[in-house]
This record gives sequence, C-alpha cells and structure tokens, in this order.
Amino acid sequence: MLQSHTLKGSEGGLRLCLYQPDIPGNTGTILRLAACFGLTVDIIEPAGFRLDDKALRRAGMDYLERAAFVQHSDWHAFEAWRQEQSRRLVLLTTKSDKAYTDFSFKANDCLLFGRESGGVPDTVHTTAEEENRLTIPMSEQGRSLNVAISVAMVTGEAMRQINQAG
Repeated sequence: MLQSHTLKGSEGGLRLCLYQPDIPGNTGTILRLAACFGLTVDIIEPAGFRLDDKALRRAGMDYLERAAFVQHSDWHAFEAWRQEQSRRLVLLTTKSDKAYTDFSFKANDCLLFGRESGGVPDTVHTTAEEENRLTIPMSEQGRSLNVAISVAMVTGEAMRQINQAG
C-alpha cells in the first residue's frame, strides 16, 4: 500500500490537490505528472478506492515511488493545514466564467480539483474566493474534461507563469 510521503525539497511550491478522487487511474496519472515536475499532490480523503489499487499503480507506473504526496483525512484537516501554511486556494470548477489562462498563479498556490463524479460540494466551493474559482473554457457541447487532463493543462499554465516570474 502507498504511504503518504514528501520528498526532500517538495514541501514548498505549487500543490496539486485532489478532493475525494473516484478513479484510481486518474490519480495514478496525476501522481506521475507530479513526480515528473517535482510537485506534491494532496489527496483529500475519503478516496473512492484504496491507495494500493492495481489501476493506480498501472497508471502511475514506477513514478509512484518518486511521487510526493500527502493524504489528508478529510476536508477540515486539509483546510487547517492550508490555512496554517498561508496558501491560496485556487478551485477549478465548471461553475465559473473565469478562464484559467486569465489568472495570475503564484508559487505557493493549492490547485484544487474536484471528484470526477461530482466536483466539490458547495461548502468547499465557497471556501475558494470568487476570483480564485477558475474554469477551462470549452465548446458548448463539452460538459467537462477528464480530471487528469485538466490537472495537466492548468499545471502547465501555472508552471509557465511561475517560471517566467522567477
């Protein structure tokens, strides 16, 4: 079973946060992405699968041993940690008109992505300040993207901005 671990040097910087993820393959893919870019993933429990799931391991491949991630027992534990760390919460949601490409990301942002089956509940949604609720614009026929694709798109833009500023 995977155990929460943080690799040396991964404590600071941009964080990828998954609210109660449902699909192990998506989480494995996101952990692999994070390992490749030296980022930490925060998994807000309960997840819809065990962290030793075969699909998680298949998607994450051998990168899982190099992935820095932290499990938070629930939303309240995550929120307490985030506030203690003075990190800004940036929520990706379909309930916003503000494009992620029109946002100025900061190096210590927590990018929050909701559960594949239903996003985040209203109580979590309203925790993010309105100007920090972002969407990925798409055609009217599109409802939503796969969460792993969404994480990759937004992370790429955030890292581009942060690296230009640094």
